[in-house]
Amino acid sequence: MLKLIATLTAVSCGLAASAATIQLKDKASVTGKILAEKKDQIILDIGYTVLSIPRNQVVKISSDENPKAQSAPAPTPAPPVEVSPPPSKGFYANATGGTKERSVREQVDELGEAVVQVRTPGGLGSGFFINEDGFLITNFHVTEGETQISVEVYHQKNGQLDRKIYKQVRIVALNKFADLALLKIEDKDASKFARVALGDSDVLAVGDRVFAIGSPLGLERTVTEGILSTKTREMQGTLYLQTTAQINPGNSGGPLFNMRGEVVGVTNMKITVGEGLGFAIPIEQVKFFLNHRDSYAYDNDNPSNPYRYLEPPSRVKAQVGK
Repeated sequence: MLKLIATLTAVSCGLAASAATIQLKDKASVTGKILAEKKDQIILDIGYTVLSIPRNQVVKISSDENPKAQSAPAPTPAPPVEVSPPPSKGFYANATGGTKERSVREQVDELGEAVVQVRTPGGLGSGFFINEDGFLITNFHVTEGETQISVEVYHQKNGQLDRKIYKQVRIVALNKFADLALLKIEDKDASKFARVALGDSDVLAVGDRVFAIGSPLGLERTVTEGILSTKTREMQGTLYLQTTAQINPGNSGGPLFNMRGEVVGVTNMKITVGEGLGFAIPIEQVKFFLNHRDSYAYDNDNPSNPYRYLEPPSRVKAQVGK
């Protein structure tokens, strides 16, 4: 299920004398006016839009006021953000980094069990389990406006695939702007589920091989392979991974893997006027969504509203003369 169609337009615009040029890890660069420098990101005005550039993507910053290139400080790994309750630690599996690269053929049977097909009355998409308890990730636009959701899973038993459809699926959290949704299977007869590990898209390099598993046009467990075309493709103010792995309607919400079998992105759109122009949400955005899932919690008591708004704090009144 795919509702997003991207159109690229080249725009040139004049920049003020105080413009800065930011060199990125994949040898690309972007020029504009720095609006704010935060601990984990730089806000850059490029004339026709504003970009939020992660600090860990920046190599150098050059300014017209100071022509000498300044090396950006090396990013220090931040500890996992824990949300209480429940804690994020252990909620999903982070890749250890010690796994060796293997061919797609060696990995599809092992990983395919954790990739599912997500069905709604309005269409279908893909998804993948992040833990054994039935929590899974898909795209927001796959579930948008829907509450009757079913998940089709292929369990491996005795070397055979056992197809099972789960219909008790709860929406846990939604982020419309990042196009992400967190679901949970709550069928009473549900067993433990195979899950995948979340990798690190920051260490990817342009040209690295990647592959996707999903249900394009309803063809479940379809595997497509390609390379990473770029890590920082800007679309409507958001950075995406661009890949030549074929992405079609129905792939939305499925995982994009590196050759170690780690999820590095969530496929969510393609450019329909060309071939080999697929896009995926970087896995770092998915981890942020999961770590702060309470902030995006879906209000199941009010299905027409995908967000839960907390009451504002009451104003404290001064007690005078008491």
